[in-house]
Amino acid sequence: MIKPIVAGNWKMNKKINEALELVNNLKKIVGNITEVDIIVCPPYTALHSVSSVLKNTNIEMGAQNCYLKESGAFTGEISPQMLIDVGCTWTILGHSERRQYFNETDTFLNQKLKYVLTTGLKVMFCVGETLEEREENLTESVLRRQILEGLRDLQPSDLCKVVIAYEPVWAIGTGKNATPEQAQEAHAFIRALIKKEFGEDAGKNLPIQYGGSVKPENAKELISQEDVNGFLVGGASLNAESFAQIIKACIP
Repeated sequence: MIKPIVAGNWKMNKKINEALELVNNLKKIVGNITEVDIIVCPPYTALHSVSSVLKNTNIEMGAQNCYLKESGAFTGEISPQMLIDVGCTWTILGHSERRQYFNETDTFLNQKLKYVLTTGLKVMFCVGETLEEREENLTESVLRRQILEGLRDLQPSDLCKVVIAYEPVWAIGTGKNATPEQAQEAHAFIRALIKKEFGEDAGKNLPIQYGGSVKPENAKELISQEDVNGFLVGGASLNAESFAQIIKACIP
């Protein structure tokens, strides 16, 4: 059985004091939960402060993005080594907002993913279709392209450091969410594709998160689906109580 993994993507929210208040509250509520892997992904400015609060706890820290070099003349970028230095064990790559607003392509994301995995950081790799693509019945072809191009040249052993996050773009921040059946259908497709390309064991053991307007009200039904192994949570992770409810919904 795959251990559930729930991550909070704070996006461009929370100044340092607000971030500290949130993680301190979260520690009080879920500090004794070991049945679920818990991750918070604050903005860069809060990483150092949050890291000091999370030391020796059951909550890991991730970043929302990073670059594909260790150092150099890349103004405004952050390296995986810098993230590790500040206490991160995870990073998100390929979020739809990075693809949409910052023109990150499948090829570029593949380069980033391959480099980041050499540094020891674990990766939540995001995939998902737009509303237009879903309405044109292109969901599976989009997912196939994003996964095959994004994971190109990876070895099955690399996937032990990767989580796939399925985030239908039409459900992110819209209040809409995929039905449990829609989520399961997409997750089952992803798992079958991974099995085909990387082997039965890799596909069987790969955690696949769902993301897209996850709330305490729908978490239990979503996590009950066979191939849904956790969540990448946006807005609901900005409140300790709502995020904790989602985490608790994932306890087997």
